[in-house]
Amino acid sequence: MVASLRVSLRKALLLVICFSLITFLLFTTSTVKVLWFPLGEQLGNKRTVLEHNEVPETYESNGNSAVAEWLLTLTSKPHSKENLPKDWYFKGGSRKPKEYANDGVHLLPEQADFGDDRIQKQLMFVPKGYDEFTTPVKNIILWNGLNAWNVHSGNAVFEQCPVSRCSLDTSKSRAMDADAILFKDSYSSSGFSRPKNQVWILYLLECPYHTSNFARLQGVINWTATYRMDSDIVAPYEKWIYYDDNVKEKSQHKDYAANKTKKVAWFVSNCGAKNHRLAYATELSKYIQVDIYGACGSFTCPRSSSQKCFEILNRDYKFYLAFENSNCQDYITEKFFVNGLQHDVIPVVMGARPSEYEKAAPHRSYIHTDNFESPEELAQYLNQLDNDDEQYNSYFRWKGTGEFVNTFFWCRLCAMLHAPLPHKVYDDVNEWWRGKNVCTRSSWRKAKEN
Repeated sequence: MVASLRVSLRKALLLVICFSLITFLLFTTSTVKVLWFPLGEQLGNKRTVLEHNEVPETYESNGNSAVAEWLLTLTSKPHSKENLPKDWYFKGGSRKPKEYANDGVHLLPEQADFGDDRIQKQLMFVPKGYDEFTTPVKNIILWNGLNAWNVHSGNAVFEQCPVSRCSLDTSKSRAMDADAILFKDSYSSSGFSRPKNQVWILYLLECPYHTSNFARLQGVINWTATYRMDSDIVAPYEKWIYYDDNVKEKSQHKDYAANKTKKVAWFVSNCGAKNHRLAYATELSKYIQVDIYGACGSFTCPRSSSQKCFEILNRDYKFYLAFENSNCQDYITEKFFVNGLQHDVIPVVMGARPSEYEKAAPHRSYIHTDNFESPEELAQYLNQLDNDDEQYNSYFRWKGTGEFVNTFFWCRLCAMLHAPLPHKVYDDVNEWWRGKNVCTRSSWRKAKEN
């Protein structure tokens, strides 16, 4: 009798537990279904961005508790910056800049850390109190005319800029009243002394070996605009920016070595470069196959058929000699950015210092000649990569981690003209441009040794 009673009590207890569990599940299904459906379908009118260690208040969301969403965020990985809205200068970018509380912060080289080109800061700068309708227009005189720039006079080139209240003009008769005068590649006398509040800007695209001497421009130029990182407005041939500075490599689903039967290619027409690049390539060819296309080699592929040339490069070759015509500070041109990085080859570079390529290029995307004692040693490494597909493919993991962006020179110029920046002038712009250690006719490795 006692034993039967104990069995009955156990059964009753089990029934109570089962009933309670079923009731709980039925009751909570509607309130915690957020755990089974995409958050975007469940969230109501009120939303809160929560830190991972923050306990939220309950808010109205189709009858659901925000606690359920919060619990889900605890088990989720933090969002990558790749998924956040991109700044306006990226492809598809939408994030516009806001006013800076401190006008002109970090826009000039002396205000920023060494090696910071400040391009992104300038692109995202809007001065305090700026109004796109009422702020006075800054007038810029293009001293060398419109054709040198391939732009139209007026405001058209500034229309898409966050700071757009600027206008271009070529009338030298109005130069005295302009806010800025822009000299491109060369300087010819203005015929008048620079007014106190006027900014004179020197824009240079070529390296010192191929530009004018500016010895007479002492105490005249206020800003420089060149490819060099220490220019006031850095104007690089290309600008690489990561989507997330913490993500510099990405798995690739392509074998970049597949079906390639040739090793090194080079498209070149200038056979007398200052850095003796042809002699280096000739020595390199003693230890590895180097096919030189153009006036300096035995292979032909005319510039008029550049697309066909690049198709050959992508299909057949593993390496490309992205050799500049001069070894000068920060001098990295389309030979690297376009001919090299925008094709399925590993660029072998000569031009700027190794440390300067590191700042300008995607991580592990190239091979610098100065990292090897001789062309023979470089050839040994290239042959090693040629025989190891996995190691070869490791040089392409940068792809997809960022993009080459338009640096919008005119937008940055306009923003800086509206910023209350401290007055500056180059005592000797020629010395800055072509002084000691700016360029070398030998390799940087040898220059350092000497």
